[in-house]
Amino acid sequence: MLLAPAAAAEEAFPSAFKTKMIPANGAQIHVRVGGKGPAVILIHGFGDTGDMWARLGADLARDHTVVVPDLRGMGLSDKPDKGYDKWGQAADMRAVLQSLGIEKAVVIGHDIGTMVAYAYAARYRDMTEKLVVMDAPVPGVPPWDEVVRSPLLWHFDLGGPDMERLVKGRERIYLDRFWNDFAGTPSKITEATRRHYAEIYARPGAMRAAFAQFRAIRTDADDNKKAIATKLTIPVLAVGGEKSFGKMEAVVMRNAATDVTEVVIPDAGHWLMEEQPEATVKAVRQFLDGKK
Repeated sequence: MLLAPAAAAEEAFPSAFKTKMIPANGAQIHVRVGGKGPAVILIHGFGDTGDMWARLGADLARDHTVVVPDLRGMGLSDKPDKGYDKWGQAADMRAVLQSLGIEKAVVIGHDIGTMVAYAYAARYRDMTEKLVVMDAPVPGVPPWDEVVRSPLLWHFDLGGPDMERLVKGRERIYLDRFWNDFAGTPSKITEATRRHYAEIYARPGAMRAAFAQFRAIRTDADDNKKAIATKLTIPVLAVGGEKSFGKMEAVVMRNAATDVTEVVIPDAGHWLMEEQPEATVKAVRQFLDGKK
């Protein structure tokens, strides 16, 4: 199925990247692929799509095969009624990589993508080379019980038909709340970026699926509480924005992994790729190149 593109994002992937729809557990996943070399999969979060990775994808494609999916229910992927637990979406990512003939990969995630990335690394330990998690808690991983009490996270339990009705036609208003409240400098989330994503999230079924991503978090917490009984032993990079999750990203990951490198991006809130792209790309590149 082909979908018309939304309004163009400010930054585009290099023309060498190709797009395709890949079947995964009952959903068609929209995927970009570019570059050549060891595989890296980039997993976006809420308020974004795979579009957020244009600058990092271009950098990594110089010496990696870069795979950029839109999560189920988001971007140009299918929007099924179920399957939004992160353990299950890790299986989506595995199906994408298998379809491309990729056995092992570095897994990188931001926001909801961090949750999916951790689930992937925990579920497919022998197939994960390294893990990068960016500015988000991981459900069930301490200090989860304290983190989840933050009033900023009221949206975790939001959803249902009434909320869909309230947000319908007002997607931009809803999304502005996240871009403004979670940014270190809201003006760095440009008007073009906001229009681009607001249009995508206004598509039929998109907000229902977005709510489902968050409402699955209770299930995700139960899954991860079991997973952390055996810590990850692969190298993990924990990246936090100075004005957002900061050092807490590494605190969380040290409860789930034994080899954690901590990076805090100065003058950045939650939206690392929009607010401080150069510093974020540098941190990831150094980690993948084996530099501390």
